[in-house]
Amino acid sequence: MTNIREARSSNRVSIRVGAPVISRVAHVIQRIGLAMAGALCGLFVAALMLRANIDLFDSVGLAFAMMLFGLIGFYLGIDTTPPPSRASRFDILDARLGPKVELVEMFGGAGTFLATAAALASVYAVVFDEDLPVIWTVVVGCWWLFGVAMQIVAGIAARTRKHP
Repeated sequence: MTNIREARSSNRVSIRVGAPVISRVAHVIQRIGLAMAGALCGLFVAALMLRANIDLFDSVGLAFAMMLFGLIGFYLGIDTTPPPSRASRFDILDARLGPKVELVEMFGGAGTFLATAAALASVYAVVFDEDLPVIWTVVVGCWWLFGVAMQIVAGIAARTRKHP
């Protein structure tokens, strides 16, 4: 009976010691999954741009660059680090007006929304074989580009801000 209790208690200790490592590995796997989703969003938007037969956007290099840009944007911009405990230069609202809104979070969230909305529109157009006018194809591409750029800026800003 005591051997069973000792075995159970020793397992608890080893799990407690390994929990931070397991948590970190899970976080890295999650971030890699988000990066792959960003690359797929870039691929779908690139497919829409390639279907438009615009000479400027008609290259495999553009598709690869869009996938890479999406991978970096979704890796950096979706899971930003928590804000510092004291007020920072990124705060939008004053304490008298209500709770503070973190500009980095808003920027990252808006970027994620724009990038995924562009990817959704691209998937719709590709799957249902819709021929969008050239101007709408460029608009969707710009939504995606601007959204991923916002994610990258938010991710870098969140990771480089000073903590007290």
